[in-house]
Amino acid sequence: MGLCLCKPFIHSDFRDVFRRMSFGDKLGFILVHSLDKGKLKWHEMPVVIGLVYLNTRRTLLEKYNLLAVGSTHGTQFNPDNYLYRTDDGKYNDPDNAEAGSQDTFFGRNMNPVDQKNELMSPDPVVVATKLLARRQYKDTGKQFNILAAAWIQFMVHDWMDHLEDTQQIEIIAPEEVASQCPLKSFKFFATKEIPTNAEGIKTGHYNSRTPWWDGSAIYGANKQKLDNVRTFEDGKLNIGDDGLLLHSDNGVAISGDVRNSWAGVSILQALFTKEHNAVCDALKNEYPRLTDEELYRHARLVTSAVIAKVHTIDWTVELLKTKTLSVGMHANWYGLLGKRIKDTFGHIGGPVLGGLVGLKKPNNHGVPYSLTEEFTSVYRMHSLLPSTLQLRDPTAEPDQTKSPPYLKDIDIGDLLGLKGEKLLSEIGFEKQTVSMGHQACGALELWNYPSFFRNVIPQNVDGTNRPDPIDLAALEVYRDRERSVSRYNVFRRKLLLLPIEKWEDLTSDMEAVQILREVYGNDVEKLDLLVGLMAEKKIKGFAISETAFNIFVLMATRRLEADRFFTSYFNENTYTKKGLQWVNTTEGLKDVIHRHYPEITDKWMKSASAFSVWDSK
Repeated sequence: MGLCLCKPFIHSDFRDVFRRMSFGDKLGFILVHSLDKGKLKWHEMPVVIGLVYLNTRRTLLEKYNLLAVGSTHGTQFNPDNYLYRTDDGKYNDPDNAEAGSQDTFFGRNMNPVDQKNELMSPDPVVVATKLLARRQYKDTGKQFNILAAAWIQFMVHDWMDHLEDTQQIEIIAPEEVASQCPLKSFKFFATKEIPTNAEGIKTGHYNSRTPWWDGSAIYGANKQKLDNVRTFEDGKLNIGDDGLLLHSDNGVAISGDVRNSWAGVSILQALFTKEHNAVCDALKNEYPRLTDEELYRHARLVTSAVIAKVHTIDWTVELLKTKTLSVGMHANWYGLLGKRIKDTFGHIGGPVLGGLVGLKKPNNHGVPYSLTEEFTSVYRMHSLLPSTLQLRDPTAEPDQTKSPPYLKDIDIGDLLGLKGEKLLSEIGFEKQTVSMGHQACGALELWNYPSFFRNVIPQNVDGTNRPDPIDLAALEVYRDRERSVSRYNVFRRKLLLLPIEKWEDLTSDMEAVQILREVYGNDVEKLDLLVGLMAEKKIKGFAISETAFNIFVLMATRRLEADRFFTSYFNENTYTKKGLQWVNTTEGLKDVIHRHYPEITDKWMKSASAFSVWDSK
């Protein structure tokens, strides 16, 4: 199909890439492009058509939006010698032992755009103050609760954190907004830029966490961290008698990753520490000859898989609350044939009919596994946190009409960092969890970024406080520019999505249009990605923008299909029969909570998902 036949139809921004596509890719692009341009949207059409659209778009993204940073070659090894997840993420990909390990490069979904001369244009503090800072709190209604907000932060602590340089940068609030800023200036460390010594993308940034879905938020990303959390008895991890994390003498929690955390993440780390220990007990009872190390290794595999499954078929389904995405995400795990067929006959029919989990071999689409700079950028979701937590009393007896009795409001800012760990020890696991479950989280929209994050104490990698506060909203705008992440319109073009041509294409809110013009003028090309994601019109049922969703479509799949412990080694030999059964019978976070705190689910959780706002019994 030649370009001349499609020139009136193909948007001008895509004609060059369309010309380079294979015939099959051109057909796929015409399918998705026709729906994007038309009045009929994929999410408004029958589920089958929606799934065809999403699968076609994902295939295009896999071919055109996976870029290696650094060498694509690595050390080969025999995977049978490593039937467990290592402490630093090595030895997963048999063709590249280093892939996905700590201190390897973030990948890219698109070529970097050098913005060194545009780091302060427009001023990040102006952007944060005029377009992001919370005015009046907006929530997500019944769709998403604060546990859901904490969950994604728990996942970020598992997946990604940039290695910093020693160079310190200062941003000073300009006079036009200084009176509205909690900080007149703040300092932070630059992201460390590292030569790749390879063709193509010349420099990149190291990920100091392990990007595999390996539970490193509770285990750590290196041996030192791992040794700190283990008891070295029966494979177990350290946990307090009160069900909360233990703490070092300086008040820092003992867990896999504790940097820049808060009480909501801490209770999930504690819950899955208990989950790990429960798996150890079950395995020891079933296989009494297993050593401490063997019990630990099997339990980590099982617990990591439970976390991945909860995220795939529970959290994401609530985040993207449509029939199409519910079917699609369950198909990622179980395949289109469904759970019953997979439980009965095992993995059959490849990635479509049988799902990604249990594939005969992992698939990285020719690019060593990593998470990407663009993935990091679309996960900037701090607006999910409300300003206050409505503390409730879970010890009361439920009736047919009421939620747990309201006690008082707690400033979420007081639940951050070391202060938050101390306060959580007074609140307790059950009260904190029930309160978060019964309250909606914040909406990802303009003017909803929490004020406490604009004057927050950052932490070192070891969880200790740094001396000076930062304006996180302004810093996030700066970070995308510093890391050469495309601005909103280029970002969309690179994802083969239609760009905006005027502010009214982005939002129907006329006040937002006016302030966008104040900050960016009439140049829509200068729009920062974070602002665009917050301002963009949302698909009904989506808590995130469709632009961000396109990165999810690609990377949510990749996290499963590139990992041999979810594909070729997702079996009884690796997990044990009991361990695999544990994973297969866990369908959501509610199951995990019920396993350890049945009094919470029995009394206070009517909702099918732990992530939607709980109704009373």
